[in-house]
Amino acid sequence: MIIDVAYVLAGLVGAGCVLMGANAFRAPRAAAGFGIPDTPTGDPVFRAWLTVKAVRDIAAGLLVFVVMAGGTAPLLGWFLLVAAGIPVGDALIVLRSGGPRGTAYGVHAATAAAMIAISLLLLLG
Repeated sequence: MIIDVAYVLAGLVGAGCVLMGANAFRAPRAAAGFGIPDTPTGDPVFRAWLTVKAVRDIAAGLLVFVVMAGGTAPLLGWFLLVAAGIPVGDALIVLRSGGPRGTAYGVHAATAAAMIAISLLLLLG
């Protein structure tokens, strides 16, 4: 039962990553919500870098589904635990750039905490 819930939550993490990446292609202005002040969403060079991030977000989300389909619960748990380093890094980037603490902690750190909790359910369940 716990493993089933953890798999559903892991799937939501994967879907969220894919959707964030797709949204960056569709609406580059959404990048301002990342938390870095004065994000130059109209700058073509920035948009090129945003495309790089979008591709990586989509790939990370799809990797969650690959591990879900072909791996075991512990493997998925370890994968999510390691992948939680991404939103931790994002939170640190926002804080280092003088961005809003609410975004750093409420979005990025909260995502990392959720991923760690899901990974623990998978590893200990």
